[in-house]
Amino acid sequence: MGFFSFLTQEIAIDLGTANTIIICNDKIVVDEPSIVAIDRRTEKMVAIGEKARQMQGKTHGNLRTIRPLRDGVIADFNAAEQMIRGMIKMINKKPRLFPPSLRMVICIPSGSTEVEMRAVRDSSEHAGGRDVYMIYEPMAAAIGIGIDVEAPEGNMVVDIGGGTTEIAVISLGGIVTNKSIRIAGDDLTSDIQEYMRHQHNIKIGERTAEEIKIQVGSALSELEEPPNDFRVQGPNQMTALPIEVPVSYQEIAHCLEKSISKIEIAILSALEQTPPELYADIVNRGIYLAGGGALLRGLDKRLTDKINIPFHIAEDPLRAVARGTGIALKNVDKFSFLMR
Repeated sequence: MGFFSFLTQEIAIDLGTANTIIICNDKIVVDEPSIVAIDRRTEKMVAIGEKARQMQGKTHGNLRTIRPLRDGVIADFNAAEQMIRGMIKMINKKPRLFPPSLRMVICIPSGSTEVEMRAVRDSSEHAGGRDVYMIYEPMAAAIGIGIDVEAPEGNMVVDIGGGTTEIAVISLGGIVTNKSIRIAGDDLTSDIQEYMRHQHNIKIGERTAEEIKIQVGSALSELEEPPNDFRVQGPNQMTALPIEVPVSYQEIAHCLEKSISKIEIAILSALEQTPPELYADIVNRGIYLAGGGALLRGLDKRLTDKINIPFHIAEDPLRAVARGTGIALKNVDKFSFLMR
C-alpha cells in the first residue's frame, strides 16, 4: 500500500469547546476558536474560527454565529461537521485531484456517553475521516505533559477546558478513576457576566467577559504580582447610557469563588476514589494542571493550599491535550487505549 500513502493524511484533532487545534506532521497547523458563522437563508458556512469569533455578538438577522460544542460535546451536529470540514480544508490549501483519505485521532471528554461518542465519530467520518480513533482528554493531556502513561505509577491530571473539567488518575495506560464536571472556562465567563450585571449594573457580552477573565481573572484575592485594573465599557442597565467601570482582580476572584470551589470538591472526590498505592504516588509527584483554565492566576497556589498536594502547571497548558493527541497519532498501533 506504499503507493497510496500519499493519498492518506494523518491528523490529530483536539476538538474543544473553546478552541480546536489540528496537528499534522508534528506541527500545529490550525489553532482556531470553535465557532462558525452560518448564513440563515442558505445554511452555508460564511466564516470559521477567528473570523467567526470577531463576528460573535455583532451579527445581523441573516447571520448567526454558533459554537457547535457545548460542555465538551457536540450540541449542533450540522455546524460541528461543517466546522471540522472547514478546519481540515485549512490544512490542504492546494486543490487536489483526490481529497486525501484521513486517519484521525480525536479527543473526547472522559465522561462521554455512547451517544456523544457516536456524534463525534459520525461528524468526523462525514468530514472525510476514514480511520477515526478516539482518545480520552485527560489521557491525551497526560501524554502531552510528558508523563509515561504506560508505567505502573499513579499520575493525576486536571484538565480545565472551556466546557468540562476533566480529572483523572492514570496508571498502566488506563484511567483508574475519573471525574468529569461541566464547570469550566465558559462557566467562569458567565459568572463574570452575571456579576457585572448585578454589581455594576452594566451589560457585557461573552467576548468582553472572556477578555476580563484573561486580563484580571484570579483565583486568589491576594496575588504577589497583581494585574492592573481592567476598564469595562458598556450600557447601564437602568438608563442605557454608557458607563465605564474599572474592575480589579479581587472582585473577579470573589465572583469566581463558587465555581472554583466546585472544581476543588470534584478533585477531592476523585482523590477519595483513588486506590491507596496510587494515592501515595500522586502525593509524591503532585497533580498536573492542563487546559486554558490552568492559566487562571493563583489557581495552582490555591489548590495546593487547599488539598496539600503540590499542583504543577503544564508548560503551554492550552496545547497539552493537542500535543498528546499528536503523539497518540504516531503510536496508533502501540497505544491500546485508543478507541475505534
